[in-house]
Amino acid sequence: MIEKSVLEISGILNDDSIIPVILDVREKWEYDICHIENSVHIPMGQITERKDDLNHDDMIIVVCHHGVRSRMVAKYLDANGFTNIINLSGGVDAWSNEVDPSMTKYV
Repeated sequence: MIEKSVLEISGILNDDSIIPVILDVREKWEYDICHIENSVHIPMGQITERKDDLNHDDMIIVVCHHGVRSRMVAKYLDANGFTNIINLSGGVDAWSNEVDPSMTKYV
């Protein structure tokens, strides 16, 4: 598991030769307020039962509000055989500040 900034993740998402899975682990109400386009939503509380919905070899970028829950999920996936896990440092909050200012914010 590695950490990447929102600007690094934005670069990955803008590279057509890379096809990552964006895994949003926030609660549904949070996801409904805002999310990164084309993300997969699996709340943190469902990861253990739904991890097999994910491909172990995909690049998976794990996202939450500030980067704390996503870091825990990223470490869990890494420990369970996933090979290319990235945590989005700062979460959607940083994303809305640095990459997409039109994204709705919440506290």
